[in-house]
Formats: sequence, structure tokens, C-alpha cells
Amino acid sequence: MQNIEMYKLTRLNDGLIKQSEDVMWIQWDENGRFDSKHNEPAIGRSLFMSPFNPIFYTWQTTQIISFKSTESGVEFVTKNSNYVLEHIRETTNINNDGTEQI
Repeated sequence: MQNIEMYKLTRLNDGLIKQSEDVMWIQWDENGRFDSKHNEPAIGRSLFMSPFNPIFYTWQTTQIISFKSTESGVEFVTKNSNYVLEHIRETTNINNDGTEQI
């Protein structure tokens, strides 16, 4: 048995769904450049979905203007859209070595 943790982002405006293994929240400086990364949302931060490298990432939002924590994640509003980010934890029948448990 293997536990899988994923993040599911739903854009409420049109139902777009993105998933990733990890997320981070990006703080911008007064010139709109990267300042710092964080584990928690805050006003002015943007969501960044893994993988985290300069060439490819799953999704990035514009800056948060309001948010509230929920039991399963966070609901937030950006300059462009409304989102729900859920932290999903599932157990699979796949062993750590990749074989299926019978």
C-alpha cells in the first residue's frame, strides 16, 4: 500500500483543473520580481504548482487578493480568477516497489 499526496486546483470561472505533487506560494517585490517562496498563502502571493524548475511548471496564478482556509485546502481569489486548492491524500494498492498488492 502506498499513500499518494496530490494537490488539485480548480478554477471556478471555467472549471479548469490542474494537479501537481507539490505547491509553493511566491512573494513578489515592489517591482513585480520574485522575492521569496512560502508554504502558506497570503495576500499578494501567487500559487506555483510543481515541478519547480525554470523550464516547466504545471500552473501559476496571479497574485491573491483574498483567501480563506478550508478543511481540505484553501479558497482564494486572484486578480483574474477564483480558485479552490485541495490537498488530496489517497491510498493505492501499489507497493513501494511498483507492484500491485493482491
